[in-house]
Amino acid sequence: MLAPQSAHAADALPGAAMPWPWALPFLGILLSIATGPLLFPHLWEHHVGKFAAFWSACVAVPLIVASGFVPATQAIAHTVLLEYIPFILLLLALFVTAGGVYLEGSLRGTPAANAALLLIGTLLASVVGTTGASMILIRPLIRANADRAYRVHTVVFFIFLVSNIGGSLTPLGDPPLFVGFLKGVSFFWTTTHLFAETLFVAGAVLVVFFALDLYLHRREARTRSFNAKPTSRLRLHGHINLILIGVIIAAILTSAYWKPGIVFNVYGTELEFQNLVRDAIFVVVVFVSLILTKPSTRAANEFNWAPIREVAILFACIFICLVPVIAMLQAGTQGAFAPLLTLISNANGTPNPLAYFWLTGGLSSFLDNAPTYLVFFELAGGDAKALMGPLAATLAAISAGAVFMGANTYIGNAPNFMVYAIARQMGVRMPSFFGYMLWSGGIMVPVLALCGWFFFA
Repeated sequence: MLAPQSAHAADALPGAAMPWPWALPFLGILLSIATGPLLFPHLWEHHVGKFAAFWSACVAVPLIVASGFVPATQAIAHTVLLEYIPFILLLLALFVTAGGVYLEGSLRGTPAANAALLLIGTLLASVVGTTGASMILIRPLIRANADRAYRVHTVVFFIFLVSNIGGSLTPLGDPPLFVGFLKGVSFFWTTTHLFAETLFVAGAVLVVFFALDLYLHRREARTRSFNAKPTSRLRLHGHINLILIGVIIAAILTSAYWKPGIVFNVYGTELEFQNLVRDAIFVVVVFVSLILTKPSTRAANEFNWAPIREVAILFACIFICLVPVIAMLQAGTQGAFAPLLTLISNANGTPNPLAYFWLTGGLSSFLDNAPTYLVFFELAGGDAKALMGPLAATLAAISAGAVFMGANTYIGNAPNFMVYAIARQMGVRMPSFFGYMLWSGGIMVPVLALCGWFFFA
């Protein structure tokens, strides 16, 4: 996910010759994630790994039969080595370090306090990433609203703002933008070219949240009393983890600029030395955080391994099931998704930014948004200089679509599912997969429609 080759895991596969049923395993894991916790929660909770293994086998076995053992296993190995492992190690490092940061105190979940937390998280996301900001602030937000009758909406809007929209201003914020950075897009390009779009979308969503939270808080106040004043001062514990998050950021930036030219070939996949060093630093950071953070701090933060374990299992399956889907997308107008891809150009052959916005965003809502970003980056020409210059509107549309619309489903961006898992674990009755989509459809989609009309039409 963090490497510029991430959309090319399926290069060796005949994407143009693959019919649409190759996407069925991917749809199968999506439906399992959507219906499992709702229709058969006990079975899902205890056998989630078996569901993931089944759908992964539904891709791996037919690929081996159709393409041969070596091409199929090399494509899967490429995905695992260059996409999944760096992806899950980065999430693990941010999960462990952010889980060691504990905000002590009696912060109350008033509309003003909740809006302030969401605003802080939105701003923080472009500095420490959507995953880091989400892991640092989701537990304090849930604890602040522990005595509220209505609190599901706070987590839903948290996913909208902190886990997605807030990561749009720097390559550190969200993996698609980091992929663009590695492809030659300037570090502060998104800061300047997506600032207005981010301000509009984040501002609109935050205003809707405050109005809804104020209404629900007043509704609750008619039947119960709240103590809006904190009874103890706020104190931050686990400061060492803030330094370690800085180390993670430094490792990512170093891997982008330091090019020693050392490459290892592992079963047809080229692993660059700087990326291996980066991933090793992630692992070291995990152990340092576990050693230096007081157990009492993690206990107070209700830290445990269940959320990252569930994310690791499910996203391993998602990445494998994406292999044929990405191959078909890479086939362009020769592939099964040709009718969709023909929509991205105007009649005169020039790119249509609005179409790029919706197609990149629509696919990013269900596919991993980093490879999706790169597919459309390549379809737009793949030349960073041209995309930052004459085609700036197209690159802005691709970037905004990939980041903003990751909020449309639980699997659109990795922090979404982690926040969902943590919230459920802390007693919040989160909506189902489709229930969440009703929230995003009613709030995010209208705001995104206005964004597309104002900035990309």
